Amino acid sequence: MAIAHVALWTPDLDASARFWADWFGAEVGDVYESRRRPGFRSRFVRFADGPAIELMTGPWLAGPAPTEEQVGWAHVAITLGSEPAVRDLAERLALEGCLVSPPRTTGDGFYEAVIRSPEGALIEITA
Repeated sequence: MAIAHVALWTPDLDASARFWADWFGAEVGDVYESRRRPGFRSRFVRFADGPAIELMTGPWLAGPAPTEEQVGWAHVAITLGSEPAVRDLAERLALEGCLVSPPRTTGDGFYEAVIRSPEGALIEITA
């Protein structure tokens, strides 16, 4: 078995798609508009390897997701393949105000930095 995709609610579908394309080189698919659920729109972002992310929006979303820890998925981790790649992307995202935690080796042996997506979702970028 393998994860096919994960989904992320976003108040701004285009900004979220640009984030994934600009910073992670994701290929962004066309906008899907539901005929059965008025206002629901989504796009898939696909990476060279691994599962895709379905970005979803609707007029019922009132703003960014809460930033406090809560029950549910905590973060997504994306491997960049090397420590220099993690440092480089973390430095560039720090300039954009997206860096939450600078690169470090964690207690469980991962070299990672933590960033925040436009919706507020946490993303670990790992070596």
